[in-house]
Amino acid sequence: MPDPTYDPELAALLPALTGQVPVGMTADQLALYRALPFPTIDEQIGDRPVTWADHTIPGYGGAGITVSVIERADGRRSGLGIYHAHGGGMVMADRFASVHPLIDWVLEHDAVAVTVEYRRAPEHPDPVPVEDCYAGLKWTAALGFGRLVVFGGSGGAGLAAGTALLARDRGGPAIAGLLLQCPMLDDRNETVSAREYDGVGVWDRTSNLTAWTMVLGDRRGTGDVSPYAAPARATDLGGLPPVFVDAGAVEVFRDEAVAFASAVWAAGGEAELHVWGGAFHGFHDIAPESAVAKACVAARESWLRRLLARPA
Repeated sequence: MPDPTYDPELAALLPALTGQVPVGMTADQLALYRALPFPTIDEQIGDRPVTWADHTIPGYGGAGITVSVIERADGRRSGLGIYHAHGGGMVMADRFASVHPLIDWVLEHDAVAVTVEYRRAPEHPDPVPVEDCYAGLKWTAALGFGRLVVFGGSGGAGLAAGTALLARDRGGPAIAGLLLQCPMLDDRNETVSAREYDGVGVWDRTSNLTAWTMVLGDRRGTGDVSPYAAPARATDLGGLPPVFVDAGAVEVFRDEAVAFASAVWAAGGEAELHVWGGAFHGFHDIAPESAVAKACVAARESWLRRLLARPA
C-alpha cells in the first residue's frame, strides 16, 4: 500500500515520537510503554479552581477499584455528570491519562467528572475491563445527576461503547450522550485501515493485535467475542443515546469508527461522525496546537454544547 499522507503539521512531529508511542508493540515491550510518563492530574489542573478525590468502589467480582471525582473547588454543580474511561489500548495508562477535557468541562459546564481505574489486560482480561467500567458507571449514576455523558478515547472509547451497550441491555443507568474519540472497537482487524497502517503513525496494526490478544487471548478474531468487549461485534446498535464518533483518516481505527456510526444510523439512532484528514491516532492530544486538532476539539465541544442545550 502507498505510504500514508499526513497533515504537514502532524508529519513534522512524527520523528520526535519514535520510541515514545506504541508502534510495533509486542507483548515483551508492554512494560516499556507502561513506564512512559503522562502528566499527573495536578499538572493537568494547574492553578485552576478544580479539586479531585479518590474513592474505592466494588468492581467486577467485588474487587475494589478506584474512581476519581473531579469537580469545581467552589462546589457549584449543574446536574451534569461525565463518566470517563481512559485510553491505552486497555493494557496501559491510568485513569488520569488525558483528563484535560474533563477539567475543561467541569469549569465550563459546572459538571462533575468521574474517571475509573479499570483493571487492565493482560493481568485482567475480558470481561474485567468493561465490567469494571460498568460498575463505575453504576456508582457514578447513583450520585444523582440529571444527565450523564460517557466519554472515552482509543481503548477507553471502546470500553465506553461497551459500557453503553451493557447499560442498554441491563436496563440502565440512563446515558444522555456517548462521546467516542478514535475508538478501538474491533478485535478482528480486517478493515482496510486496520491492515494499511503497520509500522507507522502512533498506534499501528501490530500494537493493535498485541493489545487485543492481551484482552481476549485465544478468542481474538473468533466467533466467541461479545459486543461488550468489542463493540464492532454488535449486530444492533439501536437504543443508544446520541453518539459522537471521530477518528483520524490515517489510522488503524478509521474504518471501524465509520462503521460504528453507520450502524447507529442503520438502527435509527443519532450519530455525528468526523474523520480528520491527514491525522494519525490521538492527534488531538499529541499535537493540540495543530490546525486539525483545533478543528477536532471545536467539533467535539460544539457537539457537547448542543447536546446539553436540549431539554433534560
